[in-house]
Amino acid sequence: MIIETPSVCYNSRMLLNGTDYLVIALFFALMFGIAAVCSRRAGRDAKDFFLSGRSMPWWLIGFSMAAAATSSNSASMFTEFVREGGMSRMWKWWAFLLTGMTTVFIYSKLWVRSGAKSDIEFYELRYSGRPAAFLRGFRAIYLGLVFNAITTAWCILPAVKMGQVLFNVDQWTIIWVCCASSIVYSALGGFRGAIITDFFLFLIILAGSFVVMYFGWSHPAVGGFSKMMANPAVRSHLDFFPSFSDTDTLVAVFVVPVAIQWWNVWYPGSEPGGGGYIVHRMLSARNENHCQAGTLLFLVMNYVVRPWPWYLAAFATLVIFPDLESLKAMFPHIQENLVKGDLAYPALFKFIPNGWLGLVVASMLGALFSTVAAHLSMGANYIANDVWKRFVRPECGERELIVVGRLAVVVLMLASALLTNILASVGAFFNLILQIGAGTGLIFLLRWFWMRINAWSEITAMTVSFVVAVCLQLARPSMLAWQRLLVVMAVTTVAWVAVTFLTPPTDAARRAAFLGKVRSRRRDIGWGLLATSVSALAVYSLMFGVGCWIYGQFVRASIVTAVAACGMVALFPIIRKLNGR
Repeated sequence: MIIETPSVCYNSRMLLNGTDYLVIALFFALMFGIAAVCSRRAGRDAKDFFLSGRSMPWWLIGFSMAAAATSSNSASMFTEFVREGGMSRMWKWWAFLLTGMTTVFIYSKLWVRSGAKSDIEFYELRYSGRPAAFLRGFRAIYLGLVFNAITTAWCILPAVKMGQVLFNVDQWTIIWVCCASSIVYSALGGFRGAIITDFFLFLIILAGSFVVMYFGWSHPAVGGFSKMMANPAVRSHLDFFPSFSDTDTLVAVFVVPVAIQWWNVWYPGSEPGGGGYIVHRMLSARNENHCQAGTLLFLVMNYVVRPWPWYLAAFATLVIFPDLESLKAMFPHIQENLVKGDLAYPALFKFIPNGWLGLVVASMLGALFSTVAAHLSMGANYIANDVWKRFVRPECGERELIVVGRLAVVVLMLASALLTNILASVGAFFNLILQIGAGTGLIFLLRWFWMRINAWSEITAMTVSFVVAVCLQLARPSMLAWQRLLVVMAVTTVAWVAVTFLTPPTDAARRAAFLGKVRSRRRDIGWGLLATSVSALAVYSLMFGVGCWIYGQFVRASIVTAVAACGMVALFPIIRKLNGR
């Protein structure tokens, strides 16, 4: 049966053929082959299983971070943002570049010096007493199981939509196939296998995104790259900055993200000061220099290299699928609640020839497994080291830790499978995560230097931000997202600062031991902020310069690219000064 719309049609048969399945089979062979090679070493050494022996070079760390940050929902979420409000809507994500640069030049070396096995262990290195132990245990369970399961389900959701587009099978079949593959891959090779595999996965992800981009603008309704960029539907979405005459949009997508969000909101992969799977990879570095260089490489690839094929594919969807009704008409077999703007990206797969389609599917599987593996290995680390060894069996050996870590992978993946069925839109969940983490970011930046902050400060920030965000979501659903964000920020910040002064500080001996270990100095803040500013200017200029070249704005592109080059040249002496040589 064929259902026709003005510009597209839906064919109920599966699109993949033998060549596509061969490409996908080679992808799985590569992924599981690396995991199998690494499995023997990972199975006998807990440090290797959880932190790859702290021996990773900077370039592998950078690629692994980029692959872990590139989930299967990334292209879909960016497409949804561009379709909703144009390129200027991306400032909700672009603002986190400032967070990342701060982590590179101020906090990366502090994490390496801390010697922690995870960002959760940090709590008992920095704070003292029962509040510190409670914070470590609670955060390990909350982030390792509850929040990790939700975030992993968020990553699986686009795979469900893509699988329904390609195979016309029910969502539970797709969910369980994803779960089984993720469990085997993550439990087999450990963290070393994940990092090595991430290098190849990122290259496959990038290749697949270029294929989708090309065949998107080659669609007959689009007519090629030049016609796409001249199309009124696309031209209205090209501006990097929102109109200053539209105050509400300007505040929501630019002022709040750039002025407040980046330093005062916790978001997975962009935690102020570093956290989660980013810190997990930082702690696997050979030394401070490899950690800093790898994190900087990640940010360049994350903001300059990785997203532009997705943006261009999103432009093509504006022409092919001008509204949700055209998507519904093309995919009548997909549940109506799943037909959102993020479906437009996998909808492009319908127009990709066989052979190339197999590569695209492999790239999306790579995006899925790289991110899911990052969350699973991070969650396994939390449960094994920060819960089991710390609170349940302190005397347990390395093999027992590895067994607990592998069991945690299975439990986490099964919980994620059940939660996937609840979610509907990746963009909506992005906004919810921002609100839950609002107001907590500042404490993550200050706790390395302001010794008055204690465990109760963090417990208060974590609790108040979650409660206020949920209450506003239920009581004031009509309130704009940025308004709720500001309310949560204000209430949370006032609450944790007040508790900081009303409760006793961390034990003096613990504070002295922590400062002696990380050797944080105030002069590092000044040079670090200077390096952050210069590097952020360079990367933003490079990112917009690429866009201007693509848009055909050659004079503006030359100027912006020159600014990027000057920023990069100026950065090197600042880094030498910051690092003491």
